[in-house]
Amino acid sequence: QVQLVESGGGLVQAGGSLRLSCAASGRTFSNYAMGWFRQAPGKEREFVAVISWSSGNTYYEDSVKGRFTISKDNAKNTVYLQMNSLKPEDTAVYFCAADRSIFLTTTPTEYDYWGQGTQVTVSS
Repeated sequence: QVQLVESGGGLVQAGGSLRLSCAASGRTFSNYAMGWFRQAPGKEREFVAVISWSSGNTYYEDSVKGRFTISKDNAKNTVYLQMNSLKPEDTAVYFCAADRSIFLTTTPTEYDYWGQGTQVTVSS
């Protein structure tokens, strides 16, 4: 059974940093793409970043480029999202997701597995 467990969320002031972790278990993820999404109250879930587990290739949503970095640790089966220079508009529940594809996709419906989410709140 596939499990994705996020951690690392919290409350931070604008300009601060947080690192989210997504621990994956239940299968080999070598041919998967791992994505981070976020959902603010009253808004649709939106793409943040994605990484190919096999190639390490990455892709980011424009508003987080240069501030967020997605990475992976193969030995720990964990994907990270380092978030720097946080802004109040980054406040949302952040979700980790796994897509059974070697291609990078930004569409939530393409993803097969989801974590439970972790809250990130950025105060001004």
